[in-house]
Amino acid sequence: MKYWPVLLLSLLPLWAQALEVGERLAPWTLLDQFDQAFTLDNQTQTLLVARSMDAAKLVGAALQDQPKGYLEARHAVFVADIQRMPRLIAKMFAVPAMRDYPYRVMLDRDGRVAPRYPGSVDKVLWLQLKDGQLVGKHEYATAAQLREALEKALP
Repeated sequence: MKYWPVLLLSLLPLWAQALEVGERLAPWTLLDQFDQAFTLDNQTQTLLVARSMDAAKLVGAALQDQPKGYLEARHAVFVADIQRMPRLIAKMFAVPAMRDYPYRVMLDRDGRVAPRYPGSVDKVLWLQLKDGQLVGKHEYATAAQLREALEKALP
């Protein structure tokens, strides 16, 4: 019985991290696959977050056959959480392969950004922003759903 207060107190930080509609997102800066810096600002309207390789593959499939600059035209930014990927694998294989993508991938190598936005590991988290504030959030489990949502987000 005396373990309950300890358990509840240990879970309190997890509840505090929940991102709520109306909250302003704290700015951050990450490097993309070309080592070019990007800073989250008020111009970003959509933030896509993938916490796993499977989720990142959903984004890739949704963007298949789209022209270069497709995400940028929609003021969308894609963040891939690669903190669990071994650094040597990332450096020698994964990141060089990402340079062939027709879209930018902001690489969260140290887990500084993606954990701020809680969601399922196997889904793509879509955060809809307006002037830096969260106005909506969704999760997509299929490339078709994500592609449809991106099409609706006209430039």
